[in-house]
Amino acid sequence: MTGANVVFVTAFLASAVEAIEMVIIVVGVGATRGYRYTLLGALGGLGVLAAVIAVGGVALAAIPIGPLRLAVGALLLLFGLQWYRKGVVRVAANGLAGFKGEAVDERPAGATGIDWTAAFLAFKGVSLEGLEIAIIVVTFGATARQLGPSILGGIAALVLIAAIGAALRPLVERIPRSFLQLLVGLLLTAFGTFWALEGLNVEWPQSDFDIVLLAIYYALVAGIYITLERRARQRVLEVVRS
Repeated sequence: MTGANVVFVTAFLASAVEAIEMVIIVVGVGATRGYRYTLLGALGGLGVLAAVIAVGGVALAAIPIGPLRLAVGALLLLFGLQWYRKGVVRVAANGLAGFKGEAVDERPAGATGIDWTAAFLAFKGVSLEGLEIAIIVVTFGATARQLGPSILGGIAALVLIAAIGAALRPLVERIPRSFLQLLVGLLLTAFGTFWALEGLNVEWPQSDFDIVLLAIYYALVAGIYITLERRARQRVLEVVRS
């Protein structure tokens, strides 16, 4: 492989990891709260990112990513834990196959207008992951003196992962909403934990793979709480019947 090809493949693979995280957030939020404002938020994040890249250029690599990760991670934890709790309660009440309501709007009853929560979550996920992709692409490309192939690799990764996410959208929408809300809350909580602690200079042993381990941990905790919630509901029913 030539030097340009090596740079392209390396930038593509590194960007794909971040793009997967971005698409998971956008598809998860969209399937739970609706795609209209989720996609608008995602487009807003891409727009801000494009402006930052255009203005900053190579100097983008000097942006301190730590404080940004801490802030975004804390916000994702705030939203994620709320959905995580609701998902646990709903799965305990309805089961994994229950609550297949047709509506996907998670706003309070009677709420109208822009769904700022969906737009904000998508905006944060896209802007943060996109900024990390930009830093990877610009830093690696400038260091190897192959900025063009590096940028093409990053763009190719974004397009491919976004296409895969769009193709999987119908499958995601078939997931019962009780389980979907728990799943999205679990993922947001895992990402939030990872980014917030990374922003505090915590070194993760397996890097991004630790997000998977965090998701498994939160899934096990959810299973425990669902079991306890079901037992509590059963005891209440027994008291009522008696």
